[in-house]
Amino acid sequence: MSLNLVPFVSVDKMMKLVLHIGIERVLMDLAAEIEADFRRWPQFDKTPRVASHSDVGVIELMPTSDGTTYGFKYVNGHPSNLRRGLQTVTAFGLLADVATGYPLLLSEMTILTALRTAATSAMAARHLAPKDARVMAMIGNGAQAEFQALAFKAICGIEEVRLYDIDPDATDKCARNLAGSGLKITRCKSREDAILGAQILTTCTADKNYATILNDNMVGAGVHINAIGGDCPGKTELAPAILHRSSIFVEYPPQTRIEGEIQQLAADHPVTELWQVITGETAGRTSASQITLFDSVGFAIEDFSALRYVHGKLAATGLYDNLDMIADPDDPRDLFGMILRAAA
Repeated sequence: MSLNLVPFVSVDKMMKLVLHIGIERVLMDLAAEIEADFRRWPQFDKTPRVASHSDVGVIELMPTSDGTTYGFKYVNGHPSNLRRGLQTVTAFGLLADVATGYPLLLSEMTILTALRTAATSAMAARHLAPKDARVMAMIGNGAQAEFQALAFKAICGIEEVRLYDIDPDATDKCARNLAGSGLKITRCKSREDAILGAQILTTCTADKNYATILNDNMVGAGVHINAIGGDCPGKTELAPAILHRSSIFVEYPPQTRIEGEIQQLAADHPVTELWQVITGETAGRTSASQITLFDSVGFAIEDFSALRYVHGKLAATGLYDNLDMIADPDDPRDLFGMILRAAA
């Protein structure tokens, strides 16, 4: 690939790439890539995402580097977009070579973020959830729901997903899309119905407010909670009492304390970083009665892993276009002359 031509993975090419490899295979591959990068967590530059908040949503930049490759993601979160027929989350991302600063990849990340979020959830649950968990409640059946269901099936062995959303059409959409997946799909009429018999409780709602999707009396001993909807200041899903009863695991505490469920707690409330569980530095689930909570807000290293995974698939699949993004004058000092010669 020429240095001045940057590989670009469009939405069309991303969809073709995912279907070429297989959705569940991609989810398993991404989980492996993300886990491998969590195992070398100290090597990465880490900073909370740079966020620009408004009354209607947030626009964020999520950067990181391992010293060899740099990556960032642009992402928004606008819950009110749904009423306009628009996506609530859109994203794109870039990889660059640290040695030269030249871009290596530009990619859509709306689809890729959905995939990496689900892969991260299931990867965390593999370390934290009860080993015999076969039933998951999926509360909030929007754009992320099917990805979560398939990731937990492929990575954790989930066999049944119990669906609930305040909008029955969302549940119908999710059930329809998961037909033929091999999962038992149960439509539920309430949150309480959805959690019956479930060992894993996934909450994934979009409204930007302090919501109570799970009340304290809804959460019994021994479950794993995968809380992914609370991902910005002022947006939560769990009753505070649940947090006080749970062992809480997070990606990057300085970010999660601002954006996650733990924004409801004192700043010194103890949490465990997930990478320490993955590397064996600290324990994850320690008893059958323990409530484990993955307070997931999404972190830049996960996007880095996903972009690097996609970049590694380009040569074999050819599923990319080249963008003429980088000026390439014959003499690197003569950028002005390059413009003049273009007129000839």
